[in-house]
Amino acid sequence: MTGPEFRMAKIDVVSPAWLAERFGDPSVVVLDGSYYLPAHGRDADAEYLEAHIPGAIRFDIDAVKDPNSPLPHMLPDPDEFAAAVGAMGISDRHTIVAYDGLGLFAAPRVAWTFRTFGAPRVAVLDGGLPAWRATGLPLERGEPEPRDPATFAARFDESAVADRQAVARALANGTAQVVDARSAARFTGEEQEPRAGMRSGHMPGTRNVHYASLLRDGRLADKASIEAALAAAGVDPSRPILTTCGSGVTAAILVLAIEQTGRPAPALYDGSWAEWGSLGDTPVATGPA
Repeated sequence: MTGPEFRMAKIDVVSPAWLAERFGDPSVVVLDGSYYLPAHGRDADAEYLEAHIPGAIRFDIDAVKDPNSPLPHMLPDPDEFAAAVGAMGISDRHTIVAYDGLGLFAAPRVAWTFRTFGAPRVAVLDGGLPAWRATGLPLERGEPEPRDPATFAARFDESAVADRQAVARALANGTAQVVDARSAARFTGEEQEPRAGMRSGHMPGTRNVHYASLLRDGRLADKASIEAALAAAGVDPSRPILTTCGSGVTAAILVLAIEQTGRPAPALYDGSWAEWGSLGDTPVATGPA
């Protein structure tokens, strides 16, 4: 099944206090979705074993992915996703709460993934593990007790995902705005891409809203600040939007932020610049938007 009913399930933003109140609730599953770029110099798996929210399951976007794609952490097919998360003890009846070690970086991608595959109750922990620590809430070391396998009935929402052809059409005919979450220096081409073989610059006609402009100390900014950042970049949130970034991770922060303003969730270009920038026949522009 596909359809807009799955997009109606808004990704919520919850506080550490909200999550702490639900300790022991068997209907809530907490996921450590930490993911780091090489420049971060951090090991997500090692940090999880050192300290995580009690009972949290490690969810690695580089493990639950399309194994046949040369691109990083592309969505798997629905059956592969269902098998992977079911083996972790996660069902589509659970409330999914994702967090990460940077505050708000990879958790939106994890939440978006579950929502895209039909999970009706999905949230991110605002401020992530740093906010949890700052509140003085407990942490756990090592591997948690394995959960019993569960059944996840995956129902892929095709409207949540944009491919390269859809992005090219939007840029050509203006039916949707394409918004890039990368830094200004990467967008303009002044800074080299972190992945080998990538051209520098952006897709002609895109707008640039760096994901960091939508955050405040690792938490999602308020509605007025999000709307101001979009307006400053020339983005009209009343019109359709497609989001993109380096590899489909921080583009999910744009999805989350725009949705929190009350607008429909944009579609996300899963291949993002990892695909577009590596091809020889896709147009590339440099300089400001």
